Amino acid sequence: MNNSAFTIFGGTGDLTFRKLLPALYNMNTTKGPAADRQIIIIGRRDYTTEKYCSIAQDWVKKFSRLPYTDKDFKNFSQRITYYKMDFTNLSSYDQLDEYYKRHDLSQHIFYFAVAPRFFSTIAEGLTNVSHACHGKVILEKPFGADLDSAKLLNIQLEKFFSAENIFRIDHYLGKEMIRNIQTLRFSNPIFSNLWNSRYIESVQISAPEDMGIESRGGYYDASGALRDMVQNHLFQILSIVAMEWPEQLSSTAMHDAQIRILRALRPVKNIRETLVLGQYKGYHQERLVKPNSTTETYAALRLFIDNERWWGTPFYIRTGKKLNRREIKLAIVFRPSFLEKAPQNILIIKIQPSEGVYLQFNIKKPGDTDEIIQAKMDFSQSEYVKRLNTPEAYERLIKACINNNKLWFSQWDQIELSWNFIDKLHELYKWEHLPVFKYEPFTSGPEQADELLNQFGHSWID
Repeated sequence: MNNSAFTIFGGTGDLTFRKLLPALYNMNTTKGPAADRQIIIIGRRDYTTEKYCSIAQDWVKKFSRLPYTDKDFKNFSQRITYYKMDFTNLSSYDQLDEYYKRHDLSQHIFYFAVAPRFFSTIAEGLTNVSHACHGKVILEKPFGADLDSAKLLNIQLEKFFSAENIFRIDHYLGKEMIRNIQTLRFSNPIFSNLWNSRYIESVQISAPEDMGIESRGGYYDASGALRDMVQNHLFQILSIVAMEWPEQLSSTAMHDAQIRILRALRPVKNIRETLVLGQYKGYHQERLVKPNSTTETYAALRLFIDNERWWGTPFYIRTGKKLNRREIKLAIVFRPSFLEKAPQNILIIKIQPSEGVYLQFNIKKPGDTDEIIQAKMDFSQSEYVKRLNTPEAYERLIKACINNNKLWFSQWDQIELSWNFIDKLHELYKWEHLPVFKYEPFTSGPEQADELLNQFGHSWID
């Protein structure tokens, strides 16, 4: 073992059990960059390390992408220490410091797998831990609840951690097909030469979920679909899809290209031609939801990017809870052909759960006819990836943090611009009393979202 520690605050939470421990197990099994680090689990529950590892074992068995073996888990668990601690009690950080010193641990990565309201408390507590200020911190979204709280949180964190050591994780950016969007676009002239408003009629980003809010009622009812999904995940995808080619593949160049897109988002003036909100029936019966809550569990948006490449091309975004499927996909709808009745070309990038690329194009129907029919090419990356057993999102992003690679992490000014847009949207729809439409669970959402596109001659690609 070296003197490096990977400390997880919130070590008994769902995120740690479902995502972080399986990712670290996989990295340990493949001798990845985290394989020589001590893993310190911070939790309030009265566990021993042995008890904690026995609980973690079942989660790793279920969620590891690699085949589980007792031998591999035993090797992995030898690096785990459960440290009982109330991380909201600032005086307890002196004892944590003593623990690190006793085990000669001075190189730190701290993972805040807790609610954002605890971020500044933990950062303040870590001022009592030697060498902690030189360590790195990984923060789960959401980063703040609005622009003002995000700014305050950023100031509090940067008082202790240097800006270059703050890694704001968005696990969507670790997904295989998100990272493949650039390759697909920029390395194929058949797409790169047509990737503009002259040839593309509309762009659609869809992220429906088939689950409700489950145990997250307290958080979700104060947040809603716009803050929970659009502000971070979907704006990140939008900026990656729409950005110019970075001059080099570096975190700075990538960041600059994304920022230019977020700055070019057209300010909303007509909210009723921009936004449809929905709420699934039965939402008020969910635990910790206010009886008369108007929080949206569904949002559909029509946005524009005011730059030379994208002028006049709408970007449609939709996401929601308790819909009829779970997926993330990107649809590029090309403008109609000059040939009458020829169907439009459509490129679909499937991100989750299946991964791949689907292309719909036109050919002449075989035989003595001039009829045009659709042909389809469907590449399943999921099967290809399954054979390779490639790293999953959290593995990639933890590795990137260890290697000090910020290419696929959200930067502060991106978060600031996204929050500013969403906050102004909130102000506008509340000012204009925009309705929140009810929809039946496990459907495609409120029919008004279809009408939003229909009035402009478009429709959702399903």
